[in-house]
Amino acid sequence: MTAVDLNADLGESFGRWTLGDDEAMLDVVTSANVACGFHAGDPRGLLRVCEQAAERGVVIGAQVGYRDLAGFGRRFIDLDPADLLADVVYQLGALQGICAAVGARVRYVKPHGALYNAVVHHEAQARAVVEAVRRVDPSLPLLGLPGSVLLAVAEAAGLPTVTEAFADRAYTSRGTLVARGEAGAVLHDPDSVAARAVRLVVTGRVEAADGSSVAVAARSLCVHGDSPGAVSMATAVRGALESAGVRVVPFVSAGS
Repeated sequence: MTAVDLNADLGESFGRWTLGDDEAMLDVVTSANVACGFHAGDPRGLLRVCEQAAERGVVIGAQVGYRDLAGFGRRFIDLDPADLLADVVYQLGALQGICAAVGARVRYVKPHGALYNAVVHHEAQARAVVEAVRRVDPSLPLLGLPGSVLLAVAEAAGLPTVTEAFADRAYTSRGTLVARGEAGAVLHDPDSVAARAVRLVVTGRVEAADGSSVAVAARSLCVHGDSPGAVSMATAVRGALESAGVRVVPFVSAGS
């Protein structure tokens, strides 16, 4: 039977600014990419979402990003690799401390936003992220796009890797994500996204924006937690996967 992890970006509210419904999403997903305070999230909110994830047995991952609260981490920053390495180490340490306070652990690492897209091809930044994870905990898997420089560098460094696909994002014919600034980059219809997710998981292929078919082999599937109707979208995706005989399970144990 085919199995896949279902993840979402959570913990992205800041102060009085609420983004998404973390508690409801935690009842649907199997892994939570929790912000670390650089692109989004504040300590109180991060503590709360990690506590709720731990209560539900949802696996917690550290979603590291650029220091860019105003841009929500979606703007590329040409950082010195040494600065990026230190920033990632700092974010991992922060979330590890929060997890320890609720009896949980950080179990994987996923770059966020512009950093995620940059390390698909930006070798210097990819190496900085990998080295940061290696120094903090080389047993932590790195979650990333199939064929990315990030995963290649991580594998060469001996780090475990997990390939990821996106249920609600459009793809280019090269297997990369369509830039958010382009029309149709984010998909919003729950039924069509759910059907797309089933095809992707069962066949290992996704229809690109130009109509071509692209191979995407992924162990984890992301549904964005900050999109309008995110809970309905995630619920539809999980329901469709399970109806198709796909087991929705985390790729790593929450407590191992």
